[in-house]
Amino acid sequence: MKAWESNPKTLLAVAATLALAGCGGSDDGPPAPVADSVFVNGKVLTVDGASSVAQAFAIKDGKFLAVGSTDAIRRNAGPNTQVVDLKGRTVIPALSDNHFHSAGGGPNIDISKTRSLAELFAKLSEAAAKAAPGSILVSNSDWHEAQLKEQRLPTAAELEAAAPGYATVLVRGGHSYFLSTTSLAKWNITPATAVPAGGAIPKDSAGRLTGELVDTARRLITLPATPAATIEDVAAEQKVLNSYGLVNVRVPGTSVAVYKQYQQLAADKRSSVRYSVLFRGTPQSLAEAGVKQNDGDEWARVWGIKLAVDGGFEGGLMTKPYAEPMGQNGTYYGLQTVTQTAFNEQVIALNRAGWRAATHAVGDAAVDQVLQGYQQANADKDIRQAGWTIEHAFITRSDQYPAMKALNLRMSLQDHLYLVAPVLKNYWGEERASQVSPAKTLLDQGLQVSGGTDASVIPLNPFWVMYHFITRDSITGGVVGVNQAVSRDTALRMLTINYAQLTDETAIKGSIEPNKLGDFVVLSGDFMAMPAAELEDLKAVATFVGGKKVYQDPVLTF
Repeated sequence: MKAWESNPKTLLAVAATLALAGCGGSDDGPPAPVADSVFVNGKVLTVDGASSVAQAFAIKDGKFLAVGSTDAIRRNAGPNTQVVDLKGRTVIPALSDNHFHSAGGGPNIDISKTRSLAELFAKLSEAAAKAAPGSILVSNSDWHEAQLKEQRLPTAAELEAAAPGYATVLVRGGHSYFLSTTSLAKWNITPATAVPAGGAIPKDSAGRLTGELVDTARRLITLPATPAATIEDVAAEQKVLNSYGLVNVRVPGTSVAVYKQYQQLAADKRSSVRYSVLFRGTPQSLAEAGVKQNDGDEWARVWGIKLAVDGGFEGGLMTKPYAEPMGQNGTYYGLQTVTQTAFNEQVIALNRAGWRAATHAVGDAAVDQVLQGYQQANADKDIRQAGWTIEHAFITRSDQYPAMKALNLRMSLQDHLYLVAPVLKNYWGEERASQVSPAKTLLDQGLQVSGGTDASVIPLNPFWVMYHFITRDSITGGVVGVNQAVSRDTALRMLTINYAQLTDETAIKGSIEPNKLGDFVVLSGDFMAMPAAELEDLKAVATFVGGKKVYQDPVLTF
């Protein structure tokens, strides 16, 4: 917080100046333009270049008209203007998520709310009791063993005992399946099964299959097709996003069909979320579908193409082996899911076709691979002004930062550590795990850094994202890597204006300033002043898109 922000007289003076700048007039000048609505008596964290704090703002035609003191903004109120008293509530720009897959849920078995293995097994037994003989039981993907009291994964035998005779498959995130004994037999997976390149079929210390299939090894089985999301499913998910104060999401790896659903909702004037879209296709397939880089508008815009070079929690590619026993006596370094040569060819080709890349890289060796590919693409055709990104970047090294800076890369970080700290300590050791998602270091290097969740891999809650990056606290692993903690102002920027930088939209979003989209959130507490421990429980009281309310908390008001 700036020193002057704690001085009420200075705050009012600066706020009044902002209002005059936004209104373009004074008491002796032309009358202030009449707003559709004005919001007064609040604490408005504008997230402008000076991190100014105002009291009020005006909205006209879906955009911020003026920002300043309550007295100054009241000048924008006409006879038909809606005047809203914020009653001291804190207001921030609409929140953003830089890496959003889905809000969670789905048509399969819901184990997201289980908190012990016993509860998880009970869910499977309940599903088996309702299923036809020979059915395949599949879970939704929005869970992690870190949510369980035991802090471990179920074994194939335990899954079998919960649903005897059923082919049970727990899907977790985007990298792992966990199979019951019946499932292993159904797909003829044995200790002798050849492990596909870029995958893993883990065994326990006795050489028995654990039941897990990692990354490309998942291709050894075929799950029943999941029904495609309908446009009504998308509309329902938007309501969930708005309930968390989220208005902007970047979707890393979707289809042209889903992109068109986003566009249709906006065309029907039903949309309350603004999308930045990445595809998994090739430049040729996207050209055939009539989609180009930067297509779209303020509601749905094409960001680029999503790539990946390593696995997830169990498969992040490292330069040093995993901690034991995961390290298999110093021989396991993670998974490389695409060769260096193939990756280089991918990024050169998409760059030549006018596309930009965002590449999933968890381990430091994976970051090396991305940097080499990006450098080759840049040597072929300059990418430095295109805003290419590295997604996740869990583990990085100081010798990598000059290359990141030279390529002008943008770093897309998420709060995985908040949920999975104990697991990553086991996989990678305490020291390495403590430096996962090193926001402060990357920012200190002058890199562009934004924040998000990776939902539904990690729970959808932007307030948990900010709480984690501010405190480095985790749900069950305590404070991890406090040297990477950032200030409240920085955390808020990571989910607002820094996101707008990531998506090249700072002219229209990311802060509360005149002429930007009127998207904002009214908070349940004072973000800048409340005790740090209470940030974890912060909520959206109301969310506004284009100046119109799209969410109201059923209990909290203003």
